Amino acid sequence: MSKKNAFVKLGIFSALFGGAFAFSNYIYKISTVPHQHTDDDKDFDEQITEGRHFVRNHPDRQDMFIDSIDQLKLHASYIPASTNSHKYAIIIHGIWDNHESNGIYAKHYLEKGINCLLPDLRGFGKSEGKYIGYGLDDRLDILEWIYWIIKRDPEAKILLHGMSMGAATTLMTTGEHLPENVKAAIADSAYATLREQFAATYKSFKGSFIPTPIALALSRIIIYLRAGYDINDASPIKAVAKSETPTLFIHGDDDSFIDPHMCSRLYEAASCPKQYCMILGAGHIEGVVKDPDNYWGKIASFLAKTDF
Repeated sequence: MSKKNAFVKLGIFSALFGGAFAFSNYIYKISTVPHQHTDDDKDFDEQITEGRHFVRNHPDRQDMFIDSIDQLKLHASYIPASTNSHKYAIIIHGIWDNHESNGIYAKHYLEKGINCLLPDLRGFGKSEGKYIGYGLDDRLDILEWIYWIIKRDPEAKILLHGMSMGAATTLMTTGEHLPENVKAAIADSAYATLREQFAATYKSFKGSFIPTPIALALSRIIIYLRAGYDINDASPIKAVAKSETPTLFIHGDDDSFIDPHMCSRLYEAASCPKQYCMILGAGHIEGVVKDPDNYWGKIASFLAKTDF
């Protein structure tokens, strides 16, 4: 082999390696590095914004902190019901946001006499963390919050209610061995597997010129190396197959971010007592504002059949 050919091949290899490295870092930055929500970020509905203000300015709101198993300081807002109650709702937010986005749900539960705990998932709000866990690591954090409640109130009856990534977190939490205090779960707009969701999101990008299988492989490697987890392990559909927690699956049929068909697949795969609700005309996590009577009515009828 001539020196010229060797240099040419080395140059091609360097360019390919450098391009793959740059692309991997780009994918990691847009998919796995948390971005904090600010008041300049517009909500999809003014009722969500009103809910943020409700939580932020609630006179009984308390800041709570715990340590994760990997020694991150995690934050949640706790708002007790106005009357003594052993019922608790852990309300779990989605990606690119924080606990305040769930104020609309907290307001409803508080009116029903249910204590509300609104965690900031790792990397968001006031919780420490340098990467997005997509529910995989977060499920263990929610377990810590569950035991935080039980330590305060051994008679606690706990409901998990998550939206989007928070819904995936909810489902992966139910796949764990849970204390009997956890009575029910609500998953609003969850994905079936993170790998599928990554693929669908990547295909929607303009300029996604790298074939999807290669992009997924590079994403999987860089996230494993830098965040320490395998995206293939983030699988709500596997979790619900071993869940014993009664679960309500909710999705909007006009969701263009997470395929509504994933909801029916999750429902079919679930081994627990379960119900299914498709909100017509609702986009991603819009059911609570598009059709609140149907949304909360379905939740009420579901909870009436559980021990919550």
